[in-house]
Amino acid sequence: MPKFFTTLDRLKPAYDFTYKLFLVICKVLLIADILITSYAVLGRYCQQLSRNNPAFSFLSAITDPSWTEEIVLTAMSYMAVLSAALAIRRGAHIRMTAFDRYLPKKLLMVLDVLADVAVMALGVVMMIVGWQYATTLGARGFYVSLPKLSRFWMYFPVPLAGLAMIVFELESLFNNIKKFFVKEAEDK
Repeated sequence: MPKFFTTLDRLKPAYDFTYKLFLVICKVLLIADILITSYAVLGRYCQQLSRNNPAFSFLSAITDPSWTEEIVLTAMSYMAVLSAALAIRRGAHIRMTAFDRYLPKKLLMVLDVLADVAVMALGVVMMIVGWQYATTLGARGFYVSLPKLSRFWMYFPVPLAGLAMIVFELESLFNNIKKFFVKEAEDK
C-alpha cells in the first residue's frame, strides 16, 4: 500500500471520535425529546383530569409548559440532520444498486467518487448557507415561549450537519479513491 494511504489511515481514530461524538449528541437529544414529550403529555392529561373531576384537583400542579413543543421540535431537527450525516459514514443511505452487477468495476468506483463529491458539495452549501441563516435570521428572532432564547439554535443544526457531512464524506472519498490504488488482495 502506498505510504500516502498509510499516513491518511492514521486519521481513522479522529473520524471514529467525531462519529461517536455526534452519535452521543443524537442519543442525548432523543432522551431529552422523550422526557420532555412525556412530561408534556402527562401535564395535559393531569390538567384535563383536574378540570373534569374535582377529586383530582391536586393534579393541577402538573402543567404542560408552553416551551415543550418548540424545544422538542428543535431537538428533532438536530437529530434528523445529524443522524443523516452519521448514515454517510456507515454507508446506510438509500443507494441505487440495481445495475451495479452489470457495470464495470472501475466505472462503479468512479461513480462512488462522483457521488462522494456531490454529497460533499451539498455539505459545503449546508454549512455556508446554514451558518448565514443562523447568524442573521436566527440571531434576530427569539422563541415565542422562551423569549430569552435566540432562534439561532433552531437554525444551527443545518451548518452543524453540513460540517459533519464534510468530515464523513472526506473519509468516504479517501476510502473510495484508495480502492483505485490498493489491490483487493491487500484489502483482505
